[in-house]
Amino acid sequence: MAKVVMDSGKYVRYTPEQVEALERVYMECPKPSSMRRQQLIMDCPILSNIEPKQIKVWFQNRRCREKQRKEASRLQTVNRKLTAMNKLLMEENDRLQKQVSHLVYENGYMKHQIRTAPVPTTDNSCESVVTGGQHQQNPTPQHPQRDANNPAGLLAIAEETLAEFLSKATGTAVDWVQMLGMKPGPDSIGIIAVSHNCSGVAARACGLVSLEPTKVAEILKDRPSWYRDCRCVDVLTAIPTGNGGTIELIYMQTYAPTTLATARDFWTLRYTTGLEDGSLVICERSLTSSTGGPTGPPAPTFVRAEMLPSGYLIRPCDGGGSIIHIVDHVDLDALSVPEVLRPLYESSKILAQKMTIAALRHIRQIAQENSGEINHGGGRQPAVLRTFSQRLSRGFNDAVNGFVDDGWSLLSSDGVEDVTIAVNSSPGKLFGAHGNSSAMFSTFGGGVLCAKASMLLQNVPPALLVRFLREHRSEWADCSVDAYSAASLKSGALAVPGARIGGSGFLGSQVILPLAHTVEHEEFLEVIRLDGHGFMQDDAIMSRDMYLLQLCSGVDENAAGACAQLVFAPIDESFADDAPLLPSGFRVIPLEPKSDGPGATRTLDLASALDVGPGGAARSAGENTTGSSYNLRSVLTIAFQFTYENHLRENVAAMARQYVRSVVGSVQRVAMAISPSRAGPQTGGPKSLPGTPEALTLACWITRSYRLHTGVDLLRSESQSGDALLKQLWHHSDAIMCCSLKPNASPVFTFANQAGLDMLETTLIALQDIVLEKVLDEGGRKAFCAEFGKIMQRGYTYLPGGICASSMGRPVTYEQAVAWKVVDEEENSHCLAFMFNNWSFV
Repeated sequence: MAKVVMDSGKYVRYTPEQVEALERVYMECPKPSSMRRQQLIMDCPILSNIEPKQIKVWFQNRRCREKQRKEASRLQTVNRKLTAMNKLLMEENDRLQKQVSHLVYENGYMKHQIRTAPVPTTDNSCESVVTGGQHQQNPTPQHPQRDANNPAGLLAIAEETLAEFLSKATGTAVDWVQMLGMKPGPDSIGIIAVSHNCSGVAARACGLVSLEPTKVAEILKDRPSWYRDCRCVDVLTAIPTGNGGTIELIYMQTYAPTTLATARDFWTLRYTTGLEDGSLVICERSLTSSTGGPTGPPAPTFVRAEMLPSGYLIRPCDGGGSIIHIVDHVDLDALSVPEVLRPLYESSKILAQKMTIAALRHIRQIAQENSGEINHGGGRQPAVLRTFSQRLSRGFNDAVNGFVDDGWSLLSSDGVEDVTIAVNSSPGKLFGAHGNSSAMFSTFGGGVLCAKASMLLQNVPPALLVRFLREHRSEWADCSVDAYSAASLKSGALAVPGARIGGSGFLGSQVILPLAHTVEHEEFLEVIRLDGHGFMQDDAIMSRDMYLLQLCSGVDENAAGACAQLVFAPIDESFADDAPLLPSGFRVIPLEPKSDGPGATRTLDLASALDVGPGGAARSAGENTTGSSYNLRSVLTIAFQFTYENHLRENVAAMARQYVRSVVGSVQRVAMAISPSRAGPQTGGPKSLPGTPEALTLACWITRSYRLHTGVDLLRSESQSGDALLKQLWHHSDAIMCCSLKPNASPVFTFANQAGLDMLETTLIALQDIVLEKVLDEGGRKAFCAEFGKIMQRGYTYLPGGICASSMGRPVTYEQAVAWKVVDEEENSHCLAFMFNNWSFV
C-alpha cells in the first residue's frame, strides 16, 4: 500500500492512485459531506492513512482550483474579445481618418473651384461650360469581358463586385454615419452605420462572434433563416472558379411590409472566395443590363429591385471566433410606391434593422446557443424554438401579401374598401410539412380566409403601441373569435359553426409563459394562456382554457427604424413541434419623411390617403405642420386568419370583416389614448376628457378634499364650473390618480388624469385592471403601509421619492408623492388619491 508523506501536519503529498480516487469522487460530488468523506476512507483502502480533516482540505483546495481555472478561462475569453474589439475599433478609426482626409480634400477642392471659376458668358451659342479643374465624368467604359453569358464574363463581374464591396466595407466609398443608439463596445452587437447621401439605401455593421468563419458564412448564406422579409432564395447556377471560389446566379423574392405595397424580387450574382489573409468574402450584386448580366422580367405582382455591391467580409480572430463586416446596399425603387409609403423604401435605418443588424443578431444567437449560454424553453432545443419564430413571422407575411402562387385570391367586398378579404382553398402549401394540416383541410372541405387592413398612425411610438396590445389584450380582442380560431384549427370548422362575435364570450385572465428570447431581448417567443374563455354554440356556452403561441418583437423604443410586431397563432395543450400554425397579428413600421415638419395628430385609414394620389390626402398627412418638434408617423398592418368550410365561407368572411373592423376601431382608440402628451395641443388639440357626471363629481371631491386636508389649493382656481375644473385636473402636469378604498382588498386604480395614464402606460378602460401594490416598489409599499393609518386619521401624508413601475413594467422615478383621502359631500371616505411629482421614465 502506498504511504502518505506527512510534513509536520502542514500538508499531505498524495500518490497518483490516491489523487485518482479523490478525483473520481469529486466528479460525482464536488462538496461531499462529513459522512460521505468517512465512507470514502472506508471504501478506499489506499486512503485509510489520511485523516478526514485532510480529505476535507483536499476537496476545498480542489474546488478553489476549479474556480480559479474557470475564472482564468473567462478572463482569457474576455481578453481575446477586448483585443479583437480594440483591433476592430482601431481599424474603424483608421477608416474614419481616411474619410475625414477625403472630405477635407473635397472641401478644399470645392473652395478652390469657387474662387477660380470664370464668369460664364451669356452667349448660349458657344460651349463655354465651366470645366476647368473639375473631375471629368467619363462615360462608363465598355467591358466586353463582362459578358455574363460565359464563365469568364461572370468572373469579371464577380471580381469587380468584390472590389466595390471591399471599398464600402473597409474604405470610404460611402459616407457612413454612426446609427444613433448603437454604441460600440465589448458587449454591444457591434458598430452600426447608415449611409448618407448615396444612391439607394445602405447600412454597414462590424461585429465579433464566437464562431469560425466557415460556419458564419454558412449561416449568412441561408438568408431565409434570419431575414424575415425573405420569401425564397433559389440558386439557379453554381460555377466553381479557378481561384477556389464559387459564383452563383440567384433569384430572390422578398415580402412587402404592408398590404398596400408590392413585393420585390432580385436577380443577383453571388461570389464566395477567400483572401490572402485567410478571410472569407461573400459579395453580391444585381445583374442588370448595365452590369452585363442577364435580366429577366420581374415575376407577376413583383417589382424588380436592385442590389448594389453588398456582402460579408469574415475575418478569423486570434484564439477563435470571427470579425464580420456587413454591407447591405439596395435600391428598392421607391418611386413605384405611393408617396406616403416611400419612407419604407428610403430609410437606411429600416434597412439596417431588417437586414444588417438582423444578420449579426442571428449569428450571435446561434453562437450563444452552441456555447450553452441560452437556456432551453419548455424542454425544447433552441433550434426548434427558432423554427417556431420563423414560422410565425413567415405565416404572417404570407397572410399580409396573399401571393397568387400560394393559392390566395381576393373575395368581393361589401362595398367598403377598408378591409380586404382573401381566401385560400388549397392551404396545404402554407403549412408545408408541419402537422396533419393537409389531411385536416381535405376532411372538412374548406380553406383559410384572411381579413387584413392597413392604417396610418400619427404620434404613436410603434414599440409603445405593440407593448400595450401585448399587455392589454382585452382592449381589442374578442374572446369568442379567439375560441373559434382555436377550435376550428384544432378540430376543423365543424367544431363551432355557430360561433359569433359581439360579447358572446366571457373574458378570463391572460397569463404569459415565456419560452425564449433573443440575445438583446428584442424578440420574445411566449405561450399565452387565456383562462376561462368561452364561446357560444347553439345557445350553449362552452368554456375552456385557450393557448396562443406568440411572437413579440421591436418593443425597444430606442431602436431607430425598428419594426414592432405582435404575431400569434392558436395552439393546443400538447404544443407539438410540428403543430400547424395559422398566424394573425399586428405590425407597426415607423415612417421617416424627408421633411422635418410634424404632421397632425390623427389616426387615418391609409387607403383613403393612397387613393387621392400624391397631391391629395396622402400629402396632407404631412403638410399640416406647426411648431411642434415631435412628429412620428407609422403604418400599422393588421391581418387575421380563420379556417372555414366551403358552405360556410360567406358567413366566416362576414364575421372576419366585422371583427377586423372592430379591432381597427379599438386600435384607433388605444392609439389616441397612448399618444404621448408632449405632442400637445399644437398637433391636434387636447384629447377628449372623461366628461361623465361621475367624473365631474369626482374631480370636485378630489380638489376639495386636497384643500380640506392640506390647506393648499390643488388647482389654480376651484370656483369654476365642473367642466373647467375637470379640464384643469385632466391636464395637470403631475400624475394624479385614485384608488378604491375597500376593506380587506388591495387598492385598485379607478381614475387617473392624462399624466397619470401616461405614467402607467394605460387607458381609462384598462386602468381598473391595475393594482396599486404592483405599481409601487418594495420601498413604496412599505412607506404606504406605514403611513396608511395617518392618511385615514389626518387625511393626508407625504411619501418619499422612489421608483415605481408602469403597467408594462417600465421603471418610473418620482421626486415625491402625496396621498390623501377623498371624501364626498357628507364627509364619507370615497377613495384614496395620489399625486406623483416630477415623474419620468428611467
